[in-house]
Amino acid sequence: MKTTQELHSEHVERIRKAIALEKTDRTPCVIMADAFCANHMGAKMSEFCMSAKYSNEIMLRSAKELGLFDGMSGTYVYAPMFSMGFLSKVKVAGKELPEGSLWQIDEQGLMTTEDYDTILEKGWSAFRDDFYVNRLNIDLDELHRQLEYEPIANQNFIDAGYAIYYGVFGGNSIDYLSGGRSISKFMMDLRRMPDKVEAVLDVIVAEEIESLKFQFSFCETPPLTGWLSTARGSSDYYSPKMWERFVWKTLKKLIDTINENGSAANVHMDGMWERDLDYFREVPKGELVCELDSTTNIYKVKEKLGDIACVKGDVPPAMLALASVDEVYNYSTKLIKELGNGFILSSGCSVPPNAKVENVKAMIAAASGK
Repeated sequence: MKTTQELHSEHVERIRKAIALEKTDRTPCVIMADAFCANHMGAKMSEFCMSAKYSNEIMLRSAKELGLFDGMSGTYVYAPMFSMGFLSKVKVAGKELPEGSLWQIDEQGLMTTEDYDTILEKGWSAFRDDFYVNRLNIDLDELHRQLEYEPIANQNFIDAGYAIYYGVFGGNSIDYLSGGRSISKFMMDLRRMPDKVEAVLDVIVAEEIESLKFQFSFCETPPLTGWLSTARGSSDYYSPKMWERFVWKTLKKLIDTINENGSAANVHMDGMWERDLDYFREVPKGELVCELDSTTNIYKVKEKLGDIACVKGDVPPAMLALASVDEVYNYSTKLIKELGNGFILSSGCSVPPNAKVENVKAMIAAASGK
């Protein structure tokens, strides 16, 4: 019987090979699940989403009961941290929402056009921290205390034999503004004051690059991937010229920073990206993972980028929640057989909170053969 240390090394190497488009002994399976784990273990959502330590314990217990999979995309939850990505308040169970509810972004458009000038004058981080405290009412001391648990949370999973899939985190600069302004107001800003928005994005991405470098400075070895959020970055939102100017320009800089520090860039592709896939051919072979949410056609991504990028996904949330065990197993097996090398099996975005446990196990079994 293998030790947990041996399992960890095996899982890391299997994922590393898949990212590098090398042949593996079997397709790796990486789980992205948080609220599902709470429901799986019967935890109160109000407690689960407000404690990094408790959520980590619950997620690890859930992982151990699901079967033999290779890695975990996230190892804890603290709901207020989602305010960081969208400059918006977050509603949580037991407060603004009924017990058992999933946390929700409450996008109110609290950022003003005058704030663009403040960012240009004072810098992104100074503006952001003030915004957290005075408009989102975030307790920064508590936020930092919770986030400081991350190394322990990761180590708990490593000690159990799992690979940690994400090692550093970068935000897509456009998400901050579209969340802070609200998507409708931000789209108007892109039309009315494009030069100013572009200048603000340049300020943000410069500080995001420094943040990524700072995170890498704490890594003994380069992590498997660095995660990039692109919730508002898909082709659904922009014309081709706008996408190239306001999304790709900043996203490519973040990808390059992650690659230059020894890790592959994991681009979390929410929404439809098929129109702009060719841009990603600028990324060196083996240094990009396209993480799909089941909206973009996974076979189209493989066709366009399969010779240079790893593809991760793509079992749809609806299938995990509503389909039969055989349907999930057969779909997962089909992906494994048809996508071949350079593929990591996972859910399309997070495993939904209402997923059937037996369906998640079926997805894992398709990869592990057990």
